Amino acid sequence: MTEKRQLRLGAFMRPVSLHTGAWRFPGAYPDANFNFAHLKRFAQTLEAAKFDAFFMADHLAVLNMPIEALRRSHTVTSFEPFTLLSALAAVTDHIGLVATASTTYDAPYHIARRFASLDHISGGRAGWNIVTTSNPDAALNFGLDEHVEHDERYHRAREFYDVVTGLWDSFADDAFIRDAESGLYFDPARLHVLDHKGEHLSVRGPLNIARPVQGWPVIVQAGASEAGRQLAAETAEVIFAAHGDLAAGQRFFADVKGRAQKFGRSRDDIKILPGAFVIVGDNVEEARAKRAKLDSLVYYESGIASLSIALGHDASAFDPDAALPEIPATNASKSSRERVIELARNENLTVRQLAQRLGGYSGLAFVGTPQTIADEMEEWLDAEGSDGFNIMFPYLPAGLDDFVEKVVPELQRRGIFRRQYEGSTLRENLGLKRPPNRFFGDAKAAVRKAG
Repeated sequence: MTEKRQLRLGAFMRPVSLHTGAWRFPGAYPDANFNFAHLKRFAQTLEAAKFDAFFMADHLAVLNMPIEALRRSHTVTSFEPFTLLSALAAVTDHIGLVATASTTYDAPYHIARRFASLDHISGGRAGWNIVTTSNPDAALNFGLDEHVEHDERYHRAREFYDVVTGLWDSFADDAFIRDAESGLYFDPARLHVLDHKGEHLSVRGPLNIARPVQGWPVIVQAGASEAGRQLAAETAEVIFAAHGDLAAGQRFFADVKGRAQKFGRSRDDIKILPGAFVIVGDNVEEARAKRAKLDSLVYYESGIASLSIALGHDASAFDPDAALPEIPATNASKSSRERVIELARNENLTVRQLAQRLGGYSGLAFVGTPQTIADEMEEWLDAEGSDGFNIMFPYLPAGLDDFVEKVVPELQRRGIFRRQYEGSTLRENLGLKRPPNRFFGDAKAAVRKAG
């Protein structure tokens, strides 16, 4: 009997819900984004359900939207990811801890140290979500007058990846002898000085932290642009994708995994997890009523601001009851812009309708019973549309609890989701290989072989 493919599940937890009406839903925690007690409870609930990872997106500026919309946003204040995930590492044991860190507005030495530290603190559960940063206002917080050009951001990101992973390999796995009798703490022959000098970066090294428990923290990426797909095919181990339907998911799945094979990688070296907004009801009508109630809480100014961000273009002057006009290309996220334009075209939406969807959630959504949701997830898995999903909860805590208490047991009953974690590290649980040290080889593997 052929063993069933196993579903991988991440939880998108910053913001705790992307929906702008989430904090106003009856019973929701209005301060969930900025309340450690709540976030600790969410992480422990997700771990009890055997989720792969708790994922914190990040922003380096207040969202670039008018104050009329910003005043209604529950994402205006959130914790810095490394501080929060380090705290959550102490109150969890198995769930992965993934944070966004920008290759455009940070230094590779900082990034390498933070993720190496988190990996050691958590016992091998860290993941790095590589982003190039799409919000142009971030530039103003880092001494620049304008945002770095899109393709240049990706060129820098590729070099940035090489530097960070090179820094993680500064010490061989067996470098630290700690021999009190001889007084030798580490073997200098097992230390490598990177001495990188490239087009965008100059970093000497070595990193002043031992090699991470996982070798490297798991590399996570998002983005569907040509540059984003190419970077992901070369470097990503997990991809947080955004697709509206199974056909789009299948095309992306085949394209990126095919590209990865051209770089000598296995298709299994990458796990593709589309974002999925999930609302659970005891029957389909109840689930749809929850969705309708949630969407009714979106203000037009919030929706039009979300639309403007997605398009990279101010939509506030558009005729609300007309079709979306032609939108010129900008320096913002290309994949986000194209996705919204396609949505408006395919469903013949007016600007007002499109804003309502963007202020709520316009992407892939599973709205139904535990059985119908499990049916859809299993179909995506079997049809190679995904390796799993990055779950987006509609409101907290009830939306999270509904999924954990009702959908997860149904997935487990079908034999497509774990009942126990496979190992102690994020890599082990995702079925990803530990990367060998590029400068010293895999010392741990050598020791095992010799033994």
